[in-house]
Amino acid sequence: MDVLGNLEVRWVQGFTNGTFQFVDKKTACYTCGNFLVFLNVETKTRKTLQSPASGIGAFTASGHRRCLAFSDLRLNPSIFIYNYPELELMCELKGTTKLGYTALALCDTGPYLVSSSSIPDHTITLWNWETMSQLCSHPICGEDITALVFNPMNWCQICAVKSKALTIWNVERCGDYHLMNPSAVDLPATDGSAIDCDANPSQMLSGKLTHFSPQMPTSAVAGLSGEKADNFVPLKRIKTKLCPSAICWSTSSDLYVGCKEGFLLCVNPDTLFVSVLYKPQTEVTSTDDSERSLQEGSFQSLTLQDCNLFAAGIEGILRKIQMKGNKLEVVESWALDEAASAICFSPDGETLLLTSNTGCVYRFKPVLKDKIVKVLDVLCGDFVAVAPIYTDRSICLSVREAGDVQLWVLDDGQCMGSISLKTHVTSMACCLVAQYVVIGTATGDVLFVEMTTKQKPRLVHRVHFYHVPVDHLVFDQGGNFLITGASDSRMFVLNARPSKGFEVIGWIEAPGAIVSLSTQYQKESGQVKVLVLCSKTGREINEGNVLLLLTLFVQQLTDSTSCVDVHGRLLKDVLHSCLYELPHTLCSCVLATNKIFGYCQQRKVLQRFSIPESGEKPSNVQEPVQLIPEEEAAGHFLSPAFLQLSPHQGWLATVGRDGLLRICEISTMDRCVHLQCHSCWQDGVGSVCFTPDSQTLITTGLRDGSLVCSRLRLKLSGAGKAAAATQYGQSIADSFESVVSSENTVLTKMTDWDSQTQSFTRCASFHTEQVNFNEKMSHDAEQEENYFASPTSSTWLDGKFDAVLQEEIQQYAETKKNLRRNIKVLRDKIKAMMEENESLANMEKLEQQEFNLDVEEQQRLQLEGKQEVTRVRKEIEMENLAKCYQREVLKREFWDSMQVKGKAIKAFHSENEVKNYPMKERTEKELEELHRVETTRQIEQEDSQVNLQEEILDTISGEKREETAAEDSPALTGGLSALYGGINPYLYNQFNLHVREQKINQITLLKDVIYKVKSTFNKEFEAIYKQKEQEINRVREKKKRISEIMTELDLSETLWEPHLTDNECPERALTVTDSEIKVEKYLTPEQKEKEENLREEDKRNMLAAKSDKMRDQALNVMMGGVLELKKEDVLKTEVPQPEFMSKPEIQWTEEERKSFKEFEKKAKELREEQEKYRKTLETEMKKLLTSIKEATQMFDERLAKLFERKVKSEMVIYQEELKIANLVHSIQTEEEILCREKQLSLKLEKARIIKNEIGEELKKHRETVDEFREVYDNTVAEDKLLDKGFRKEFYDIPGHIIDQLYKLYKRRPRVQKIKTQTENNPFKEGALLGTAPSDGLSLMMKAMEELDVPENMPEGLDPVIWERFCLARRAKVESEQKVKLKALTLAEMQAFFQRRTDEDENAQLEIKNLIDELNGLCEEKMRFRLDSMVQILLQQGQVEVEAGEFIADYTDALLIHRGVIEDLNSTIRAVGDQKIASMVECKDFRKGIIQQEWDHRRMRMELEDLSNKARDIQTLRITQEIQDYLTETSNDNMVSKHLTTLERTIDLQETTHQKKIETCKKQIKHLNRQDAQMQEKNAALDLRMADMEITVAERRNIVEAVAMGDNKKTEAEKNYQDIILRKKLLNIVGAQSEEILVLRAEVEKLRMKNFPSLSQLHYN
Repeated sequence: MDVLGNLEVRWVQGFTNGTFQFVDKKTACYTCGNFLVFLNVETKTRKTLQSPASGIGAFTASGHRRCLAFSDLRLNPSIFIYNYPELELMCELKGTTKLGYTALALCDTGPYLVSSSSIPDHTITLWNWETMSQLCSHPICGEDITALVFNPMNWCQICAVKSKALTIWNVERCGDYHLMNPSAVDLPATDGSAIDCDANPSQMLSGKLTHFSPQMPTSAVAGLSGEKADNFVPLKRIKTKLCPSAICWSTSSDLYVGCKEGFLLCVNPDTLFVSVLYKPQTEVTSTDDSERSLQEGSFQSLTLQDCNLFAAGIEGILRKIQMKGNKLEVVESWALDEAASAICFSPDGETLLLTSNTGCVYRFKPVLKDKIVKVLDVLCGDFVAVAPIYTDRSICLSVREAGDVQLWVLDDGQCMGSISLKTHVTSMACCLVAQYVVIGTATGDVLFVEMTTKQKPRLVHRVHFYHVPVDHLVFDQGGNFLITGASDSRMFVLNARPSKGFEVIGWIEAPGAIVSLSTQYQKESGQVKVLVLCSKTGREINEGNVLLLLTLFVQQLTDSTSCVDVHGRLLKDVLHSCLYELPHTLCSCVLATNKIFGYCQQRKVLQRFSIPESGEKPSNVQEPVQLIPEEEAAGHFLSPAFLQLSPHQGWLATVGRDGLLRICEISTMDRCVHLQCHSCWQDGVGSVCFTPDSQTLITTGLRDGSLVCSRLRLKLSGAGKAAAATQYGQSIADSFESVVSSENTVLTKMTDWDSQTQSFTRCASFHTEQVNFNEKMSHDAEQEENYFASPTSSTWLDGKFDAVLQEEIQQYAETKKNLRRNIKVLRDKIKAMMEENESLANMEKLEQQEFNLDVEEQQRLQLEGKQEVTRVRKEIEMENLAKCYQREVLKREFWDSMQVKGKAIKAFHSENEVKNYPMKERTEKELEELHRVETTRQIEQEDSQVNLQEEILDTISGEKREETAAEDSPALTGGLSALYGGINPYLYNQFNLHVREQKINQITLLKDVIYKVKSTFNKEFEAIYKQKEQEINRVREKKKRISEIMTELDLSETLWEPHLTDNECPERALTVTDSEIKVEKYLTPEQKEKEENLREEDKRNMLAAKSDKMRDQALNVMMGGVLELKKEDVLKTEVPQPEFMSKPEIQWTEEERKSFKEFEKKAKELREEQEKYRKTLETEMKKLLTSIKEATQMFDERLAKLFERKVKSEMVIYQEELKIANLVHSIQTEEEILCREKQLSLKLEKARIIKNEIGEELKKHRETVDEFREVYDNTVAEDKLLDKGFRKEFYDIPGHIIDQLYKLYKRRPRVQKIKTQTENNPFKEGALLGTAPSDGLSLMMKAMEELDVPENMPEGLDPVIWERFCLARRAKVESEQKVKLKALTLAEMQAFFQRRTDEDENAQLEIKNLIDELNGLCEEKMRFRLDSMVQILLQQGQVEVEAGEFIADYTDALLIHRGVIEDLNSTIRAVGDQKIASMVECKDFRKGIIQQEWDHRRMRMELEDLSNKARDIQTLRITQEIQDYLTETSNDNMVSKHLTTLERTIDLQETTHQKKIETCKKQIKHLNRQDAQMQEKNAALDLRMADMEITVAERRNIVEAVAMGDNKKTEAEKNYQDIILRKKLLNIVGAQSEEILVLRAEVEKLRMKNFPSLSQLHYN
């Protein structure tokens, strides 16, 4: 292709992911499809870098080192590193990764890069990108790493983040050898609590076993070994951990971790200790402001600046947080327009960049407290289509899946305006004659968006065409029609002019699902040709092999109104069509002048077809014409591909899933130019379009969210074609200029579309009038109209059909009304005829079917009814069949397989019920196992019997018999099964069960014992069951006789009738009786016929039986049915009365009177006989009832004994089952011990392998360190030789000058730190720590230039010697720097070697611990096998252990012989009796002593009392009162005088009391007045106090502010003094170090004098 030159990218727009990184202090970069975009956040200018390979995977950048790195998307990917702003490829790193990288990170302090790969490698790798070498790598397990971050203070620490885990990788090095060690961080649970690790219990802590078994770890209990055992965690202990969402290193090398659940954590990377700084439930103590309060999702992104932590979350708030120990405080917060997904600071720490998920990027300068500025707004999401605006050639527009329409400037790619339609978009097209765009949606709508105001597009119209997505929208090149297409094979043709109101002209039916649409406008003939690619298969609609070529006449379709039928379909007369069939399916095609271009996905070729001259045929010709491609060209590697023809019809563009844009001339398709616009790993290119000048192309990625604008550069030979293409585009624009202006005027006057007031299906060409009916419609008519009403979601075509139906309803309304009226009259007439028919005789009546006018409808309804009945019956039959199958399965499993079926026996007179043991028949396998065990035990017993006989000959026979008897006692066997039929002579002794095989055999034998116990009880149960059946039969016989007696005695009492319950006859549950069915039974016709035959046969039998009973009837009439009188009929016998008794007694004769006396005598005898017989019957009935009661009660007693037997049998069975449970537990414990032993053996083997590997590595590292130490010693020696040889080198200089030169030789400059852009960075110290040693040497050499100037030269020194001196001093400085560098390297290597040595010691210690644990476990296993658990039966009273719980703890209990306890008890009783006798004797003697002591105390008290009385009498004083009393003869006078005095005193006190009351009242009134006055004063003082409090608060704030300022000055002065002191100390340290160096040199000189080297001797 000689004309076309190449394609170059003009600009790129889009936002692939939310990763933004700074490459310098003002430029940020991000990925956009196959490109990297560099954005200046200050000027908003942009630069792009295209990926050298296919696509961009992981991406990172370093603003401190001004470089970036990214990986490509392909097999065996590479990592590319570029510098900025040169954008030169610095290196390409090629590793062993097979599929791709998940995360990259660049170190800010060194040439290091870390990467992590995805499946199948899962490896983390450390690179030195300057040397292009891989330093080290380490495999990782689990899921992919999502983020990697270097520690800015220490590049040897790297944090790796996964979705649910956090790992810190420590890099260690020894010379050129590097090593990475992972340290997993145990994140807390979602409630903030720490998750405890399950420590394996040591088996050597205690030599005593627990009551159950040795304690084993959970993994051993689960039976696991190997790696599964190490990583096993029980399900109950699994807790959901926090999920890290953001990480940030602090200046103290701590790691801040923000979690999705709203937690903020702080991790110490050295100790891995995690502290929770914030929980979502806690409150922030600083403030209660809603913007500052933290919540879930507040730490979605973190970054650090000047020891302040900035956090942003999903709530749309940016917070500045200060850390105070383990507490945080929100210092400041800013509200954002939307939630920020990521934040990052520029290298200088001044600019904060905030990124949102919607594609917006904001700039914020927190130091300057500037406003938040939006620097990028490209939105997010995948593009659907792109198209140029033909009316404004400098603008193009795009649309995304979410409905975002954006306008872009073609020159620089800036976004001019946008509108969000908030719907799923599938297609787009731009009009040529008006400034609007048409958009198709997934809901089948076509939206019209006006673009005259570029900054604010608006939606002006909407039409609903499909129930499926709108896949295709095409304008013809003349701007006449808009053609839509979808998968339902309908194409709608609309008038593209806004002046016509976007009129829908009609629709066309395609021969299949529409795959592609293309148009060609012929201006001369006024025709629009439409090429439709269709798919007839119906399965795959992305390809088609049928082409439909339509010819639309513009004049005929735009002017005529009769071009469509009533349903809106275009008539066959107004369009021409031709059908073509292709040999291969195409996925895309375009229509050119007499040519068709298509792309075959199967063959991956571009094909060109020629349209036959007879292409225009009438539409009724449906025979397809075969098309053969006339030329083919190679296509894209990945399909499908899509074609686009340039506006001037000269160039053809193809795009595919491989991401390539290919352009060729339509005449030479085999030669083309191409450009990798998008990545094939992101599904390549989605759409492409030409600008009107045909020289600019715009492509959109299918899944990368990028928009690429490229320019077609032509060669010099193609300048004419370029001018022709431009001229063609200009001519088209000039021809449409007048139309565009007029149509845009109409477009601007359109109002905004309102979905609330305007219908989705209404358009300018479709208007329906409201139909009003004057007469009221009937109910049937209303139903019919409601049926034809169109729903709200109906399409334009549905509206057309509804309109036709409404017209038909309106047109035939009167006819329908008449028909309904006639039908109603006919219905009334038939109803009257049916009523008349009911009143006629049966012979004259007509059948009901005779009145049916619609026999066919009746037959149809009957047929439907029969079908429904058949369906329901079939469903019921299938359901019954399923239930029958389930019944058979359950019966076979739980009934037929039971050898002894479970049933019960219930007592006659109580609710007591005894059940048997349901038992299955033992299988052959179980019987064989039992036989094997018994045979084995028989052999063992015979062998042991021989040994036993030998022992009996050597021991006393009596003692042996006692031991044998003791061994066979039930107390030691642990059960009473032998007493209840469970005898098995092959059982092991409980004290001899030590081996696992013996325990398994014992379990088998115990199961046999249980089986025998159950069988024994079942035999007794069956005997009682048969006895009950016999008793019931006897009771029934006796009841029959009692019923006869009661009948003879005319008694009507209800007799008790025993019967078997359902539990006693369980087989009843398997049969269903007719009485249990509550519904009517369904009978088939065959069953009905059979039942009718049986009924007729019964009638015939009854008639035959009646004829045979004539003799019986005669006998009944003559003799009562018997030939002789029975004894039972005595009670019914009566003496017949004579006939004369009907006459009065006066008229009787003598004979009659004698006859009457005889009658009375016979009657009396009969009555006596009847009474005697009645008593006999009553006595018999009582005997029968008594015998029934006694028999049933005796049976109940037997059943009670059986119940006791059942209880004891249960006890025995439980005893044996307890034995089995203990044995099973013992076996399981032994298996756990073996599993643990296996696990320890595996760990020991693994530890030894690791120990060997560490030992080999340690040997290598020791050799390396020794070699480097020799190099270091040599370097130090060389440096010392330089110092010693200084005076020898300048031997020709006088002594006073040589001393000055030596001082200058030792002098070193102070290296000043060069200020860089990292000075304000909180991690600047880390930058110095990580700088290369060559930087330090270069700084020193630059500083040495100041000392080398001639001004520092001593006086009288030759300049030549000064220059030689400067060279010698520089050599000395270089040597010193070399020594320092090697010293640091040696120290690092020694530290590395020491760590490896520690690892070797730890591995050795681990091996020792594993061996000790394994030996301890073996001892525990042997102790467990020997210390068996036995079951012993003890009677009540023989257990001396206190039962504190339900199950007593027998851990500290001892089992001793009963005789020992009895002897001890008898001794205790004897000693106790003696003690009691002595205590009684002592008690009696003590009682006498106490009595004597009491008498003595009583006498002493009496003596003391008498003495006191005598003393009182002697000391008594005779007063006046006593004298008056003694002299007064009458006491009444004295008493009256005393009473008078008391009365006067009372009167005086009452008077005084009244006076005091009055005084108090006056004082109370005075105090009340004073109280009121004080309250008024207090109120005034309260007002003054409020004002004074305000004044005091203001003065306090002033004083505090002044004090704070003083404190700041004091702190500043203190800091200044500290700095001065530190400077002085540094100077002292420097001076002292120089003195030490001089002293070392002197020492070395003295040593060399005393011990000269060979080199010096040779020199001398």
